[in-house]
Amino acid sequence: MPITDVAAKNAKPKEKLYKIPDGNGMFLSVRPNDGKYWQMNYRFAGKGKTLSFGVYPEVTIKEARDKREAARKLLREGIDPAHTKKKEKLQATINTANNFEAIAREWHSTNADKWSEGHRNNILHRLEMDIFPQIGSYPIADISAPELLQVLKKIESRGAHEIAHRAKQTCGQIFRYAIVTGRAERDPSADLKDALKPVIHGHYSALDSKDLPEFLKTLERNDARLYPQTRLALQLMILTFVRTSELINATWEEIDLDNALWTIPGARMKMGKDHLVPLSRQVLAMLKEQKELTGQWNWVFPSVVSPRKAMSNNTILGAIRRLGYKDKTTGHGFRALAMSTIKEKLGYRHEVIDRQLAHAPVSKVDRAYDRAQFIDERTKMMQEWSDYLDRAASGGNIVQAKFG
Repeated sequence: MPITDVAAKNAKPKEKLYKIPDGNGMFLSVRPNDGKYWQMNYRFAGKGKTLSFGVYPEVTIKEARDKREAARKLLREGIDPAHTKKKEKLQATINTANNFEAIAREWHSTNADKWSEGHRNNILHRLEMDIFPQIGSYPIADISAPELLQVLKKIESRGAHEIAHRAKQTCGQIFRYAIVTGRAERDPSADLKDALKPVIHGHYSALDSKDLPEFLKTLERNDARLYPQTRLALQLMILTFVRTSELINATWEEIDLDNALWTIPGARMKMGKDHLVPLSRQVLAMLKEQKELTGQWNWVFPSVVSPRKAMSNNTILGAIRRLGYKDKTTGHGFRALAMSTIKEKLGYRHEVIDRQLAHAPVSKVDRAYDRAQFIDERTKMMQEWSDYLDRAASGGNIVQAKFG
């Protein structure tokens, strides 16, 4: 008689192993250690063999019987089911070793010496944030163009069109690496031409100086219920007008609180040169408060979810959106705001602000200057900018006499 679920459940261990038959060679093996295993005896090429189907109750009676029938079908076709099982297990191991994430990390390590530290970290960060959670565990040879497109469309859906295109290019390089190393046969990204929305380059959305008081009040009220460090990150972006990536990847090692100076290493800068950011009294106070909270981590702004990683760029974008300013400004827009407002309201020369923005010098003469060019003037400017923002936030008089 076939075994019932009640009989399997009530089978108790004895001093020695015993078997409860289910028919067609399959039985439930009850071990002294209280383990219950589905197994099947069969003969192949004149030899007696045993095939295991798993542990009860993780493998149900129905599942075990389905596996038995599949094994019997292979036997009728002259195939040893044990050999087939070994091949499947080996293939699963190969697939795990050859999944997209494993090969992507191998590709990244292989090419790491070609890139600057900042570019290297940014590539891996984007893969970890946008790609690995979606298809990282998939065998790379099995990933189809529609599956890759779904991942890229998810990036595109948050308005990050350029990041989606860059992700497609990066994935294409990884697939081609897998091809030349024998782990894949084709690059599905090649099928996605014109599948993503085009990137339209233009000016970043930015606030006007007249919009500053309301924005700062909105940020202070925090009706959007942003995390404290997310609010602080936004405040520091406005105060220092560094690029988003330069802020969220800042480490405590770069910041000299005693000398009120933040030195961003060239490896993280667009131009590949160290960049000095003088810290105003307001910024210093904020950073000292932040160090009380995150000083045990490498990052000034660690991820709330995984503090061993830096805050995500999506955190800044999401905060701006939740504050109601999605189509009015971007993280980069704060740089444009600083440039126009400091020139108009504080009267500083374009080249002084330009150096603080770490823009590429235009002329050969300008390029001859070192990273500390105009540093005294920039230090004074950064303090006046913080004071100006304080007045804007409090509703005070924000009309400043021109800088002489």
